[in-house]
Amino acid sequence: MAVQSEVGKPRVPLRTKAIYGSGTIAFGVKDQGFATLLMLFYNQVVGLRADLVGAAIMIAMVVDAVIDPLLGQYSDDFRSRWGRRHPFMYAAVIPVAVSYFFLWSPPAWSNEALFAYLIVTAVIVRISISLYEIPSTALLAEFSSDYDERTKLVAWRYFFGVLGGLVMMILTFNVFFVPSQAYPVGQLNPDGYWTYALVAAGVMGLAMLISALGTHRRIAAIPLPPVERHASLGETLRHMRAVLLHPTYLSVILFSLFASMASGLNASLGIYFSTYFWELSAAQIADLTSSALIGIVLAFVVALPLSSRLGKKKAATLLLLVALVAGVSSLLTRLLGIAPANGDPALLTMLMAFFVVFTMSSIGASILAVSMIADITEQVLLSTGKRAEGLLFSVATMISKAVSGMGVFVSGIILTAVSFPEAAMPGQVPTGTLSTLAIVYVALTFSLSAVAVICLSFYPITREAHAESLRRLQAGGTGESA
Repeated sequence: MAVQSEVGKPRVPLRTKAIYGSGTIAFGVKDQGFATLLMLFYNQVVGLRADLVGAAIMIAMVVDAVIDPLLGQYSDDFRSRWGRRHPFMYAAVIPVAVSYFFLWSPPAWSNEALFAYLIVTAVIVRISISLYEIPSTALLAEFSSDYDERTKLVAWRYFFGVLGGLVMMILTFNVFFVPSQAYPVGQLNPDGYWTYALVAAGVMGLAMLISALGTHRRIAAIPLPPVERHASLGETLRHMRAVLLHPTYLSVILFSLFASMASGLNASLGIYFSTYFWELSAAQIADLTSSALIGIVLAFVVALPLSSRLGKKKAATLLLLVALVAGVSSLLTRLLGIAPANGDPALLTMLMAFFVVFTMSSIGASILAVSMIADITEQVLLSTGKRAEGLLFSVATMISKAVSGMGVFVSGIILTAVSFPEAAMPGQVPTGTLSTLAIVYVALTFSLSAVAVICLSFYPITREAHAESLRRLQAGGTGESA
């Protein structure tokens, strides 16, 4: 007999959870590429100014801010024999793969033309990812109404997303970024980026297709939106405004935004710290990245029990604070003069330890934030009478992409402000420049994390409040099924 959720629906089988989660490999590969490599590639390899790289990504994020909610709203109201989510997921496969390859294959143009090229390709990549990710994420609220089951579904998504991105980075630094006589630092060798782009594009397309096909059979069990008269533009915008400005929703979204900015800054500047501050080789960076695999496992070991014991809000707050400490501690040890010297084997061990804790806690906090958004769907249904999973998760998807986008944008400003040299070699960057970069990073990370915690303090949904919402829906709180 199938295990039942609190609303009497069968819980999602393990196989389905795994296949569903595997689609986020594409998002993980893209996000790691944007966050870790994009600034380094266009600034240090291609030669585009850091502030222009950051500005291009910021423009792409502005486009996201307009397109993503509209796409989420459209998928909520979409009707087809393949449901309201899967047609979008299938349509995204080819555009994602093709656009991601061309993002890493810029022509030999002037800086102005390269700036425009980066904007266009980044916008296409991000919109194409949204076309898959928003409907796919919305499915988790439709697969189950159970408080803990949703957290498990999110955990599977994050497991594959983070694992896919990290494995691609490990492969890239170990295999693709090969040092040569002309480029003794592997991550500055332009030839490796072409191979990376080809492999990454293929993996992303395949992961999305497998997940869409693997969850296709569940379409019949997902309720379609009721047939209604065509809403006017004004009515649609008013509904979107009511959903997106819901106070409970805003508390989680703002928490995710500021936490994502802190995480994105860590990822985008992390490659600079690894290359120039710690003077690690490509192989050592691969080892450091590999240590995050331990953090991924620990995130699932820690996040779910913490959520059950403390509730999602308190657990997410605690994990974000741990991430803050782990994210800045290594730099503080160097600024205080107590870190091992560059080249000392103990240095890499120390960096790996901090990175494991940072990965565990930041992923755990992110899992719980997305699960909290899923719990808001019932409140929105009660207050508006309409399902809005796609719209709710559209902004969450945009925030997830801000991990890379805001990180690249802010890091571009910081690198320009501290006069970080272009085409620099490790050991040649002034110590004062590196120290200033570290101090600014620590201060910003602390500030962003503090604001995130304050925002989440206003989130009111507990396990008991969620159960009460489900009881009201079962009692006929709206005309739709929960």
